[in-house]
Amino acid sequence: MRKTTAVTAALAVALAASASPAQADRGHGRDGDRGHGRSSGIELSVLGTHHSDLFDEAAAEIVAHDPDTQRLFVVSAAAAAVQVLDASDPQAPTKLFDLEPVGVTAADGSTVGEGAVANSVAVHDGLVAVAVEAADKTAPGWVVLFDTDGTALNALRAGALPDMVTFTPKGRTLLVANEGEPADDYSADPEGSVSVVDLPRRRSSVTDLTQDDVSTAGFGAWDEGRELHPDVRVYGPDLSTGEPGTPGRVARNLEPEYIAAGGERTAYVVLQEANAFAVLDVRDAEFTDIVPFGHKDHLEEGAALDASNRDDAIRIENWPVYGMYQPDSADTYRWRGQTLLVTANEGDTRDWDGFSEESRVGSMTEDVPLCEDSPRIQGFLADNEQGIGTVDELLDDAHLGRLTASAVDGLREDGSCYEEIYSYGGRSFSIWTADGERLFDSGSDFERITAEAEPDHFNANNDENGFDSRSDDKGPEPEAITIGEVDGRTYAFIGLERVGGIMVYDITDPRDASFVQYLNNRDFSAEPGTREVGDLAPEGMAFIDAEDSPIRGVPVLAVAHEVSGTTTLFRIDGVNGRGRG
Repeated sequence: MRKTTAVTAALAVALAASASPAQADRGHGRDGDRGHGRSSGIELSVLGTHHSDLFDEAAAEIVAHDPDTQRLFVVSAAAAAVQVLDASDPQAPTKLFDLEPVGVTAADGSTVGEGAVANSVAVHDGLVAVAVEAADKTAPGWVVLFDTDGTALNALRAGALPDMVTFTPKGRTLLVANEGEPADDYSADPEGSVSVVDLPRRRSSVTDLTQDDVSTAGFGAWDEGRELHPDVRVYGPDLSTGEPGTPGRVARNLEPEYIAAGGERTAYVVLQEANAFAVLDVRDAEFTDIVPFGHKDHLEEGAALDASNRDDAIRIENWPVYGMYQPDSADTYRWRGQTLLVTANEGDTRDWDGFSEESRVGSMTEDVPLCEDSPRIQGFLADNEQGIGTVDELLDDAHLGRLTASAVDGLREDGSCYEEIYSYGGRSFSIWTADGERLFDSGSDFERITAEAEPDHFNANNDENGFDSRSDDKGPEPEAITIGEVDGRTYAFIGLERVGGIMVYDITDPRDASFVQYLNNRDFSAEPGTREVGDLAPEGMAFIDAEDSPIRGVPVLAVAHEVSGTTTLFRIDGVNGRGRG
């Protein structure tokens, strides 16, 4: 039997009680006590797994569920297709067939050619939509439409690098995030956009869709004089002068990563590298705002991190570093009449042959030093628990020297030195209002809880059973997130891409969100690349309501794992009783 790791709220309380004073205060809730999770709520347990038996080939990335057929649709980049699994017996999901976009003719007369890659899948009312990237990622891609039996119904042209697809809640509109990444050498840098497809009420009419039914929302207004908030990151080389104000610079720079539909009229589009989200008016196919996420201050109480993979220790401490939230995925829910955005704060960089922003703090400060008169740096050196008294000590590999950070952020205006250090990701999940006010952040929970669960494999990577190998680079790396309601309460499920596993939080009241469970279906005694190791690198999730579940009355969570190539179903059971532990 595979060894799985589970941590519940009760163990989190014990962790907080046994930690040092700095560790014990994890910044929880309004009263600083999120460590006291609910003693009851829900509990995840493994039901069954489908194995692709392809290791580290992106053979299971995004998963979607169709309740009428009890089928799962799983993106496999390795096969350039979507695997269709029978989940009617969730303890033994089996593969039925593949949806193959290559060769499908689109409404504009183009054909999905060889080398095209499926990136995302969504299902609604028997219609399956697949976002497909062209062989040349800077060229326009497609969204290909199938029925649940695998028949190709139509295809429509989208923008460059369609990376995510979703339906609005009632299925009236299909939204495609066109990331628009540059060529590796920056010989081309297409504009990021969202394709908006008006769907017919009768699914049988999908075959009649034409390219005229597709509208494109872009960011040209911000190149034409509309004011952009200064905290929205627009940076890197440009195809012409590289200077702000270059025509099309903003539109080419912003790269839609993920879409969370807040209803039929509004969607929220994550711009990961820009550390912002855009608000989309679905009916008008127009962006109405771009809102920055801001920064996480790792000097604040409850926001510590382990910053080094060269200290041979678990050291979750406060450092003079700002973390850029930069979520990868997001979901929405309603609370007191307003839509809230919930994000998994992974972090990401631009790292291409033609331009790279990422560096190590120690390396980037060799040529451009830290500002000796920076109040933040000097304040830390004058008063810190680590006993660090000089800049040289701070930049030691066992401290901040190994931390991956941005070489383009934090510079003094004249470029002579770094006033601040900005790292990637929040190592957390957050809850935001629609106008960008942060209501909750899980602080340093993820590192503390995983340290308790697997101290010998703290911040391990997803392809080897090491120790502390990811502390310098986004830590556990929260990647996937989805929301579900169980017994009248709302829960967030967050997948950790590196060390693995699913975090569960009760977010019914966002001002008092609480940890419920951490479950990692990974056996660190087994070798990565074997079936025995279990699940590695959760990439996509689908929450299946009790009424739609293959187990009558019991909700299920389906999770696709990129590195292990596995798709696992988890049973979600309610735990009797309420109240604080």
